[in-house]
Amino acid sequence: MAVHEQNPGAEATLRQLIWPLLAVIIGMIMVILDSTVVNVALPRLVEDFNSSVPTLQWAVTGYTLALSAVIPLAGWMSDRFGAKRIFLTTIVFFTLGSILCGLAQSPEQLILFRVIQGLGGGMVSPIGFAIVFRLAPPGKMGSIMGMLGIPMLLAPALGPILAGYLVDYVSWHWIFMINLPIGIVAFLFGMRFLPRFESKAVPSLDILGMILAPIAFAMLAFGVSEGGTDWGSARTLTGLIVGGTALVLFIAVELRKREPLLELRVFGSSDFTRGIIIAWVAQIALFGSMLLVPLYLQNVEQFSALKTGVILLPQALFAAVAMPIAGRLYDKIGARPLVITGLCLVTAGLFLLSRLSVDTGIPYVLTALAMMGAGMGMTMMPINTHVLASAPRHLVTRVTPLTTAAQQVMVSFAVAGLTGFLTSEIKDNIAKGGDPLHAAVAAYDDTFFLAAGIALVGAVLAIVLRKPKAQEQAKAETEGGKGGADAAAMMGH
Repeated sequence: MAVHEQNPGAEATLRQLIWPLLAVIIGMIMVILDSTVVNVALPRLVEDFNSSVPTLQWAVTGYTLALSAVIPLAGWMSDRFGAKRIFLTTIVFFTLGSILCGLAQSPEQLILFRVIQGLGGGMVSPIGFAIVFRLAPPGKMGSIMGMLGIPMLLAPALGPILAGYLVDYVSWHWIFMINLPIGIVAFLFGMRFLPRFESKAVPSLDILGMILAPIAFAMLAFGVSEGGTDWGSARTLTGLIVGGTALVLFIAVELRKREPLLELRVFGSSDFTRGIIIAWVAQIALFGSMLLVPLYLQNVEQFSALKTGVILLPQALFAAVAMPIAGRLYDKIGARPLVITGLCLVTAGLFLLSRLSVDTGIPYVLTALAMMGAGMGMTMMPINTHVLASAPRHLVTRVTPLTTAAQQVMVSFAVAGLTGFLTSEIKDNIAKGGDPLHAAVAAYDDTFFLAAGIALVGAVLAIVLRKPKAQEQAKAETEGGKGGADAAAMMGH
């Protein structure tokens, strides 16, 4: 989203901005909550639909793939039709998708409706960030952007607890239906308090890239999911071959486009490439395991959904504490020591989880989750900042759509791959003559150990991180607000 026009809120005070800010926060927290609630509800969904984890994990994978499909369109849509109009439209679309999810009568319906939900929710955060940036006075930018961080910290902490309560004491349908009143409030606040931004001329939309990208990522995720059971099966090979072919075509198309959907030329920067590969490895280890923990607690330990949500709380809290600390340290020591330390903590936490037994106590699990949360907070902010700082200056406004969409794709790969591996391990252990409980525990241990190995690979790779050249070039350009403009463009385009 372009930001070089006159700022409508240049003279606004924090008090005047509180209502527009609240409208954006309500919309964002609704979308971010739905990225976490299904993890806790998954065992109940499997039971109620008489289905399986490999099938219903697509309610998570489909949602994240849908997010990745529309995130790159946020800037183009906002510039073409106006930020306020698109923000309100996506809120309505997401809310309708939520209602459909709550009414789902089969796994297939739920997966389809989650995709609809994701198509609506993918633009809410980038457009919301850009709207607030354009309204905020330059001298208050840090304070206001800090307030926008509230939903990003609260949602992962409160989402599992809220989902657990609704699943146990109301119905799983209400983890989706609760979005109806929230969506109505967000829409009314947005209608009343968000200013209208003019639309503007935009380049033609990259239609071919928009078609090829979802095919590539969805089929690759399908292939990875099926590969967890049998890498030589026809379904696995079909997914990998079709997805791989679509990915090659997508890359070829994007490199030839003057205005591509995703700016792949940024991979010409070795600093950027190293950073984003490490970010992907960290995301696979972290976000894949975040689905496994609630599954283990409910299916093996037989904990309620609410108790599971409470047990997950320390992970989010430790991440929230570590994140600002890592932010301050990043300016002094750079990304490398923070990312190495953070991923070592994640590795240690996952290794502890790989030693679970039927007699493991809650304090042991809480310790492992706290280590993972602290490691996540120390890793994700520095590596994401490093990646953005590594981009060549002339491509910097195109980087955030790429990194944000890629993160959702990596989450989908992690969920699909690790759940497929877990299911395969459970079947193999039972086939060897083990009783179902011990077979399941051993399978979870093996899966957590695999995730720990992935995190350790990330820690080793982080040794090659260095201070980005682009960051040095940027120092002279940050005077007079240019850096802030770039930041807003990265968030909103």
